[in-house]
Amino acid sequence: MPKSVLIVEDSPDAGNALRLLIEFEGYQAVIAETAAAGRSMARAMGPDLILLDLALPDEDGLEVARELRSCPETAGTPILVVSSHTHGIESAVLAAGCTEVFNKSEFIYSFRDTIKKYLAA
Repeated sequence: MPKSVLIVEDSPDAGNALRLLIEFEGYQAVIAETAAAGRSMARAMGPDLILLDLALPDEDGLEVARELRSCPETAGTPILVVSSHTHGIESAVLAAGCTEVFNKSEFIYSFRDTIKKYLAA
C-alpha cells in the first residue's frame, strides 16, 4: 500500500498542484480545504505525512498542528508547513510541533527530496 499524504490547503490550485506532484512520485494524496476537515481526515486516515498551510479560512494552521500533536493518531506524524506566510515565524511553527517550514514559492525546488526524506520506506 502506498504511503499517504494529507494536504491541508484552502487554495484549490495549490492543493491540486501538490496532490499531482505527490501522486507523480507514487504516493497517495488527499486534500482538506479547512482546518476542521484536515483535523478530521488526519485522525481518520492516519497519514504518513501532513502538508499544512497556515492561512486557513476557519482556523490558524498552528492551532491545527498543536491539536494534531496532542492526538494519539497523529502525534508522531511529520507535519510540514507549506505556506506563503513564513517570514519570521519559524520558531512559532516549530514550537507548535511542526517538523519543518517551507515557503510555498520555494517548496517546489526541494519538493522531491523533502517528500522522499519523510516517506522513504
